[in-house]
Amino acid sequence: MNKGELIEKVASTADLTKVQAEAAVNALVSTLVDALKAGDKVTLKGLGTFEVRERSARSGRNPSTGETIEIPASKAPAFKASSTLKAAVKG
Repeated sequence: MNKGELIEKVASTADLTKVQAEAAVNALVSTLVDALKAGDKVTLKGLGTFEVRERSARSGRNPSTGETIEIPASKAPAFKASSTLKAAVKG
């Protein structure tokens, strides 16, 4: 499912116009991104938790040359599914 399909599904499920559903989806995404940029953790009951995880610096290998390289520390977004979501997907 892509963003357009999600908007259509939200519109039909919540009895909204596509414009209203698009505004709601865009607001959710931008709020989530802003919270993660600020270092906050976002927990949606029944869905899961979005957070930013720190990755430490490490050694790696360039696959084309085999040369050892240093990979700098970084931050990465992460999602942990709730047990409710895991059970729903499992069936």
